[in-house]
Amino acid sequence: MEGKIILGTILRRRSVREFRDKTVDKRIISDILEAGRWAPSGLNNQPWRFLIIRNKVKKDALSRFTKYGRIIQSAPVAIAVCMDMADSYNRDKDLMAIGACIQNMLLVASAFGLGSCWLGEILNRRQEAEDFIKLDSNLELAAVIALGYPKEKISKGRRKPLKSLVLKEK
Repeated sequence: MEGKIILGTILRRRSVREFRDKTVDKRIISDILEAGRWAPSGLNNQPWRFLIIRNKVKKDALSRFTKYGRIIQSAPVAIAVCMDMADSYNRDKDLMAIGACIQNMLLVASAFGLGSCWLGEILNRRQEAEDFIKLDSNLELAAVIALGYPKEKISKGRRKPLKSLVLKEK
């Protein structure tokens, strides 16, 4: 039964790009980060680190490092997800683990009725964004998550049919 509940959350989750001007409770943010913290990682190295940005002036300034800046500007909260190079043992595996971490966060945000958007395009200007948020030299920006209450009703998603994605069994 729990599997169906989790699957339902996965099927309902969508990228949200416009948010209401409503504060997100710190306890919900904590639960979202907790979900990320429990993602799987190779050797259990947990290479992720989180920087929470609520300050509008800072969010607006960060937004200029991506062509999707309006999403960050609209969101009450932005979370910079970083890889701690000191805890990294294999870049590819650690980036996959950070992807799992982010997915956990997005799913829990959705379960709380929040919208979110995983912004990777900001990596095109990674160094500038890292300099702006003053990351320690051992941290590398992996993505920014925009987070808040959706401005509009979340639309229904579309996916390719499963049968077109499954390779023939060998």
